[in-house]
Amino acid sequence: MLGLFIILPVFALFAESLPGGGDPATVGFALGIYGLTQGLLQIPYGWMSDRFGRKPVLYFGLAVFAVGSFVAALSTTLTGIIIGRALQGAGAVSGVVMASVADVTREEVRARAMAIVGISIGLAFELSFVIGPLLDKWIGVAGLFAMTGVLVLMALAVVRFKLPLPTSLSSDRQVRLSDFAIALKHPRLWRLMWGSLALHAALTALFVVVPHLLRDHGIAREAQGWWYLAITLVALLLISPWLRQSQNEQLLWRRQPMSIAMFLLALILLSQAHLHFYVLLVALVVFFCAFNLLEISLPTLVSLASPAGIKGSVLGLYASLQFLGTFIGGAVGGLLAKNQGNSAVFWFCGALTLIWFIISINRLNNINNTDSHV
Repeated sequence: MLGLFIILPVFALFAESLPGGGDPATVGFALGIYGLTQGLLQIPYGWMSDRFGRKPVLYFGLAVFAVGSFVAALSTTLTGIIIGRALQGAGAVSGVVMASVADVTREEVRARAMAIVGISIGLAFELSFVIGPLLDKWIGVAGLFAMTGVLVLMALAVVRFKLPLPTSLSSDRQVRLSDFAIALKHPRLWRLMWGSLALHAALTALFVVVPHLLRDHGIAREAQGWWYLAITLVALLLISPWLRQSQNEQLLWRRQPMSIAMFLLALILLSQAHLHFYVLLVALVVFFCAFNLLEISLPTLVSLASPAGIKGSVLGLYASLQFLGTFIGGAVGGLLAKNQGNSAVFWFCGALTLIWFIISINRLNNINNTDSHV
């Protein structure tokens, strides 16, 4: 996840030095293309891991991810980077990783384990925005891609020697394609699936324009990492009390509408960030608070709500929609920024988030009614 996030804060500005890099639509496509290949392959990978075992799929996916990272590192054109990013996305093992966690944890501690996975993703996101601009200054975007390739090779070693997954297949891995229909009809799961898509679409669309907003306020590309460091530290400090309770399922459901409302507030503030630098700073603090809370809670809730025996398939579907959201956000965000301006990007992100907020409120009402009945 670090390798996928780390170019978000620097790529839009770096692309301006490449042929065709001044076109926001192309830049958005390059940012989001890995989401398309991830989205298309998460479900097959999750299904194959249910059928044939987790480790073989993890080996294959990580190897493809490493190849894509080195292809992007060696590319000197935007087209080459797009190909490399597409190959990175073809290493679509996020859902398999989450299913692996479910395999090796007891039911009573699974929420805690999934929360740790969510926190690690959140930390990867935070770290990316801090070290991405700093490392970009020293090794460039090509170096960031190469570093990602090395980290993925190290991850392969971790899977081989440190991941205690069972080697034998069990009968609950004989999964039918119809199991995906079960997940989509499940009232809790489809709300979470939409949330995953909306959250990552908004994230990628926003970072087609946010680096430019910082530069417009006088923050140079090489200095943006220090600002992200201060912003993320403030955000983590503000949400730390919530993170300590990230394993309580009912509490996560109740807090989700509040976190989505916070994300919506961040979008409103970002739409006005061109007016004053302090508005931009407050908007980014609120954004990082909301994103981390949602990114941590979503996989936990998906795992807990998934029917027994098909967690790999369900988590693959969840990850698939998450990354399809990334592709949609990059592609649509780039086109809107090119043809309609930054305000259209914020309207797009706001519409996705508002729909999510409405359906989450409906879910919260159902919980309250159930509690009252009990």
